[in-house]
Amino acid sequence: MLLLLLCYFLSLALGGDAALPADEVTYLPGLQKQPSFRHYSGYLTVADGKHLHYWFVESQMDPSSDPVVLWLNGGPGCSSLDGLLLIHCFQQIANMLYLESPVGVGFSYSDDQKYNTNDTEVSMNNYLALKEFFRMFPEFSKNQLFLTGESYGGIYIPTLAERVMEDLSLNLQGIAVGNGMSSYEMNDNSLVYFAYYHGLLGTRLWAELQKFCCSEGKCNFYNSQNPNCSDILAEVLDIVYSSGLNMYNLYAPCPGGVKQKGELVIKDLGNLFINHQWTQLWNQKLRDLASLHLSVRLDPPCTNSTPSSLYLNNPYVRAALHISPKALDWVICSSEVNLNYGRLYLDVSKQYLKLLSALKYRILVYNGDVDMACNFMGDEWFVESLNQQVEVQRRPWLYEDEDGRQVGGFVKEFDNIAFLTVKGSGHMVPSDKPVAAFAMFSRFIKRQPY
Repeated sequence: MLLLLLCYFLSLALGGDAALPADEVTYLPGLQKQPSFRHYSGYLTVADGKHLHYWFVESQMDPSSDPVVLWLNGGPGCSSLDGLLLIHCFQQIANMLYLESPVGVGFSYSDDQKYNTNDTEVSMNNYLALKEFFRMFPEFSKNQLFLTGESYGGIYIPTLAERVMEDLSLNLQGIAVGNGMSSYEMNDNSLVYFAYYHGLLGTRLWAELQKFCCSEGKCNFYNSQNPNCSDILAEVLDIVYSSGLNMYNLYAPCPGGVKQKGELVIKDLGNLFINHQWTQLWNQKLRDLASLHLSVRLDPPCTNSTPSSLYLNNPYVRAALHISPKALDWVICSSEVNLNYGRLYLDVSKQYLKLLSALKYRILVYNGDVDMACNFMGDEWFVESLNQQVEVQRRPWLYEDEDGRQVGGFVKEFDNIAFLTVKGSGHMVPSDKPVAAFAMFSRFIKRQPY
């Protein structure tokens, strides 16, 4: 864990005037050397006694002029501190605001301890949290603002941007979504093709899928009413998600291995095949297990959150981060939030088209190309479906690493929106391909060609 934190605190920074001394983190236990740049941890209080925990890290370049970048992890129900501690060095060129949203996630809490919520309420609370942040840190209110996130952030970010773009006091410049859920239908339909063309489905299974799920050259793997199709898709789901493969990176091993004896680890299947009957039965099964007070936790499969949990739940660390005693123990993902979350948006085309119609916001949709949770084909189909004018046809994009110039993936650019793949990366692009990810992020922030 210390190595991960030391990676996070890479270089020295220029200091700025402290905006909120009470929230400034002056010492982090466990670090051999404390960062010289300023960072803050505390709460942004929004409506109805909800307190969203934030961790704000000033840019290591020029905090006074560098943009403010909001980062949201997905789930729904997973902590954005996972992004801060494990995958990001973006603070080298941007002021990074990590928000644990919605309440019930990480150290965020509600006075009434009720954590049922939905997409609309979350977008409003995230907007109110942004307003509160700039009230507390007014010296950053004129800086450029970018909204970014990954996974279920594909819903969080465009629905939040729809609100932010109407507020002229916020200097919104654009959004970036990594491996995001943009359309359930396109994600689910494309996943079956992804699995077949990556060698996961045999010829017998593919032939049956074609027979029962497809007609007149078009396949419906999303909400087919044919029970034979549903039975075959159940086999596909079992192969993709229950055979020991890493759903977040097909070509990576599975850290953590199989579940421990006597403990059920709930896999984060919430984004997948939401309209299918077996998903509804699965969710009911989880609720039944929770009611029996079994040891149930919501851990993304093939991940190891133990180091982060041990560090963040250390009482000295909680004190250093100004964590409220009302906050629950930190876990990477909240089963209570996830199982009681109201998914109101199954497609966010409307939000993207509204942003694009303003003709001034820069949008990046990027995907690691070996992720199976939110696969690249579904997001590419989604961007294409927006029917924007093509500016640059699909081509390789390049970056420099210690071995010289490398192909980072492929990019296709439209008016004010680009779709970009990161070669060999899974769901968490900045973790899997940090050098390529930083090159991509830097070009996005600086409005440079990819």
